[in-house]
Amino acid sequence: MAADPNYDAFLDRAKQVASAIKEHIQNDSSIMAVSHHDADGLSAAGIMGAVLSRAKTRFTIRIVEEIREDIVAEISTTKPDLAILTDLGSGYLDLLGTQLEAKAIVVLDHHPPTGTASNKILQLNPHEFGIDGARLVSAAGVSYFVAKQVTDRNADLSALAVVGALGDMQDKNEKRSLMGLNELLVEDGVSAGNLKVDSDLVLYGRETRPIHRALAYTTTPYLPDLSGREDNCLALLSSAEIQIKTGDRFRTLADLTQEEKQKLVNAIISHLSSIGFQSSVVLDMVGTVYTLVNEPAGSPTRDGREYASLLNACGRTGNPSIGISVGLGDRRIALEEANEVVSSYRKTLANYMDWLTKTPDAVQKLKSIWVIRGENTIQESMTGAFSSILSSAGSLSLDHAIIVLTRAKDNGIKLSARAPPKLLKLGVNLGAALNATTKKYSGFGGGHNVAAGAHIKVEDPMPFLRELDEAIFGQMQGTLGN
Repeated sequence: MAADPNYDAFLDRAKQVASAIKEHIQNDSSIMAVSHHDADGLSAAGIMGAVLSRAKTRFTIRIVEEIREDIVAEISTTKPDLAILTDLGSGYLDLLGTQLEAKAIVVLDHHPPTGTASNKILQLNPHEFGIDGARLVSAAGVSYFVAKQVTDRNADLSALAVVGALGDMQDKNEKRSLMGLNELLVEDGVSAGNLKVDSDLVLYGRETRPIHRALAYTTTPYLPDLSGREDNCLALLSSAEIQIKTGDRFRTLADLTQEEKQKLVNAIISHLSSIGFQSSVVLDMVGTVYTLVNEPAGSPTRDGREYASLLNACGRTGNPSIGISVGLGDRRIALEEANEVVSSYRKTLANYMDWLTKTPDAVQKLKSIWVIRGENTIQESMTGAFSSILSSAGSLSLDHAIIVLTRAKDNGIKLSARAPPKLLKLGVNLGAALNATTKKYSGFGGGHNVAAGAHIKVEDPMPFLRELDEAIFGQMQGTLGN
């Protein structure tokens, strides 16, 4: 990859952050690592946990859904010498600087920063260097570049950083490949002998699941009447004359010949066309695959995307400790538990899709947004996963952003937003729109241009949704700053 002065400046800052962390390790400081509960956040936490564990220092890891005043207050009760925040924190610099009681704070994030970092905050964020944190490096990558500067022995953590980038869906590029600083992660992984890069069908469970189950488990892209439906997937394979077993053993996607894979693609295209669905989504099924070659054959941790899905399921179902254990290398009990979590998680998402099909009144269309009203139906921790599936499904028109909302535990509203590529080209920035519109509703919001979230404290969300709709419509028309 060609040299980039912005990358050089970013990596220089990574050295500064690593030096600060090493100083705390040498001083036997108490360290708390706080991270987000999605796949990228758990990957970042796993990387930072490995760094601290290998250094034999005192540390704890805490996984949270979001940064709020009460969470900052809880962290402050432990009064750590050093608080390391990964995959969150940059959007709450003022709050952290004034209310988090820690002698020093390190923020390793890839979301656009808001506020001003106080003297006790040392931040590494790609946006500070003109690098797009939504596409070119995730929080796991940011954490890895610091880890590598702590010691070169941490270069093996590059594979977990790739998992984080895939979990953050930063592969939405030509041939589903990772770009930018993420390319450096891939290069390190290949050089360390931990990673192999190929071109293949991108299906969940390429090496671990029977073909029909891999199809049914695939939700990115979402395949109507196939995702979540093993019976329909079996029928599809039968009609395409693809053998599902060799003897008593179910075949996996990795067992198929190139001719059989082409048959499978053609069958899926034919199926989608027959139900009036855009078959172009099949293009997202062919691309770059990342294999963690040191993981056992048949393990869900061997394929980068499947590993990311496993971590995401653990975090979003309230089982982050299982995901952290897997990230730190547990391949026995934790991995078995994670597999059970994944199965339940996939069923939940499939049930949401069925619910949406049977409940058309839950979908509201405004000028610039589709709103999915999931109050009392969608779990608070699942709005992000569900909005991501809907954005990849193509079942809603691609000239509107997708907003999935539900009732939060505090009786407020939790929502997640996703923007299709067409809107991004028009200048839509969901993070900026949510940050600007949530404050008057006693809430907070932010994130990337393509994916963002918010929490507001209202009984009726419609006034907020109308204002958000106008804000996004204004961005599309070029009448509102980003």
